[in-house]
Amino acid sequence: MRYKLLQEGDIQVCVIRHPRTFLSKILTSKFLRRWEPHHLTLADNTVASATPTGYMENSISYSAIEDVQLLSWENAPKYCLQLTIPGGTVLLQAANSYLRDQWFHSLQWKKKIYKYKKVLSNPSRWEVVLKEIRTLVDMALTSPLQDDSIHQAPLEIVSKLLSENNNLTAQDHENIIVAIAPLLENNHPPPDLCEFFCKHCRERPRSMVVIEVFTPVVQRILKHNMDFGKCPRLRLFTQEYILALNELNAGMEVVKKFIHSMHGPTGQCPHPRVLPNLVAVCLAAIYSCYEEFINSRDNSPSLKEIRNGCQQQCDRKPNLPLRLLHTSPDLVSQEATLTESRLKPVIVTSNEIHVEVERNNTANQKMTANVGNDSEPNLIDCLMVSPTCSTMSIELSAQADRILGCYVEILKMLSDYDDWRPALASLLQPIPFPKEALAHEKFTKELKYVIQRFAEDPRQEVHSCLLSVRAGKDGWFQLYSPGGVACDDDGELFASMVHILMGSCYKTKKFLLSLAENKLGPCMLLALRGNQTMVEILCLMLEYNIIDNNDTQLQIISTLESTDVGKRMYEQLCDRQRELKELQRKGGPTRLTLPSKSTDADLARLLSSGSFGNLENLSLAFTNVTSACAEHLIKLPSLKQLNLWSTQFGDAGLRLLSEHLTMLQVLNLCETPVTDAGLLALSSMKSLCSLNMNSTKLSADTYEDLKAKLPNLKEVDVRYTEAW
Repeated sequence: MRYKLLQEGDIQVCVIRHPRTFLSKILTSKFLRRWEPHHLTLADNTVASATPTGYMENSISYSAIEDVQLLSWENAPKYCLQLTIPGGTVLLQAANSYLRDQWFHSLQWKKKIYKYKKVLSNPSRWEVVLKEIRTLVDMALTSPLQDDSIHQAPLEIVSKLLSENNNLTAQDHENIIVAIAPLLENNHPPPDLCEFFCKHCRERPRSMVVIEVFTPVVQRILKHNMDFGKCPRLRLFTQEYILALNELNAGMEVVKKFIHSMHGPTGQCPHPRVLPNLVAVCLAAIYSCYEEFINSRDNSPSLKEIRNGCQQQCDRKPNLPLRLLHTSPDLVSQEATLTESRLKPVIVTSNEIHVEVERNNTANQKMTANVGNDSEPNLIDCLMVSPTCSTMSIELSAQADRILGCYVEILKMLSDYDDWRPALASLLQPIPFPKEALAHEKFTKELKYVIQRFAEDPRQEVHSCLLSVRAGKDGWFQLYSPGGVACDDDGELFASMVHILMGSCYKTKKFLLSLAENKLGPCMLLALRGNQTMVEILCLMLEYNIIDNNDTQLQIISTLESTDVGKRMYEQLCDRQRELKELQRKGGPTRLTLPSKSTDADLARLLSSGSFGNLENLSLAFTNVTSACAEHLIKLPSLKQLNLWSTQFGDAGLRLLSEHLTMLQVLNLCETPVTDAGLLALSSMKSLCSLNMNSTKLSADTYEDLKAKLPNLKEVDVRYTEAW
């Protein structure tokens, strides 16, 4: 039978304290039955203490208990315990046999645990200590008590023993670890014990203890730990364990097998905490590689200063290890006499990190406009410099380089699992790495594999994480675009990212406008080389009137006509434009209703058959149209009322409508699969005065947000939604 360990305030019993010589007399006189129960408590170092009106003047320490027995004499009171102490005996009476046994085992445990604390606090011979540890572990494993402290208390005793004795041999280390291994199967090691394990991993990474004992411990940590912030040494132990695996002969193959064992053989990992914990370990390890430089950041040039050529004199403490070496005026004058292709380095050094920035005179002229701006630019803006403007290289120590290589490789492994990729992309969307890592060519080159995996994934929740997490913040898309510090190719990854984003619901004016403002040059260059995605991008820019400048429009047209694929798509664009002019020509009906079960193709065929410049009211209710028909709806210039009741029109279509049909006044989305993600886009349609969201996945928060941002909204139907 299993029992719960007694805690403070758990005992309410009748107590008798008396000399041993009167024990039989008291029992035969039934002395226990004439006393009322009193509330006793169990403190950390005491058995029981009575209230001020009780019968025990002083508490009894566990060390003072000589013996604990169950009363089994003839005519003895029921459910009593006998505690033998110096000078007398204490009898405790419980309400039933189960409670009596619970008290008995709890008192036995407390008595023995204090004995081991005393014995192991002053070790003399380590072979004796090891024997006592094994006995302690056996006692914990065989105890009928069920409580976390039953296994945790021995671990804390051993942890304290190890922290106070640093002169142990490697063999002593292994013997102690093997002795306490059974307790670690269902318990996290205490902080001091984690420190001891870390030391063992660093000093003896090839020890069999690492594989046989530490592996199940780390697996349990990754599966069940909820917050490394509350127990950072668990994260450090996991980090050192993985590095120890990497030191084995097979190296990363062993690490790969470990990651696979954490995921499991099926396509879905059954443990939701494994991935976040692995990512937390990887991020902490990568951060540690640049920690010395980061700690010296206050005394080092910022990325803004690096971008500006470090020409501004900064007040710095002279004795810190990180320093900026400025060139002298004489060197500057000599440099001016050389050719423009001659490069002048600005060097920032520390013990383990070496940053070199090369710049030329053309770059200085380009950066002059930013010198007077005191505001610190954002992260990617600091790094996005043209190849002729600056190059940055960071050199780490050999140990830091090994750590970096190991944990970037783990991130690459994690990105290979389909079920982990959405969560991994979400965790990495707000760029979690320090700017020193993003300026490190080796790091960004290795991490490129992870970004490629995100760009190749057709799921929107994955590739959408390439973009920034919110407006004003840059993301991986900007970092790996041409001109970004991480871009080391001719734009292949950039084209891949644009292709996957354009294939989802990001085919919008806003996205195209950002490309036109920041990446028009790379888009035209890739289109000139025959990249079909970029050709499509340029055609859409012309179709949606993204480009206002006539010269730029002509240049885009020339680029399109320079390749076969561009020429073909431009001709198709011209045909669509002629059809659009015919469609938008004044005339035609003002109201139109499609028959039920009509499809996107039916709508497209109908709109291509004549002029619909006067169409103000369009009903697609109870048809089979989807978000794909939004491409045709946005071409109706006079449309004011749109009925999409009981269609398959979704979030992607709503986003497109919200950017083009800003004059829409009435919109019916009743019984459509739209969600908050698409409904929030309606906040830009300021002309809406009637909106039906009956039986949609509208939330209360989104409803309140729409009401605040749509001033003309007068009629709203939110029945059968969360906001109802």
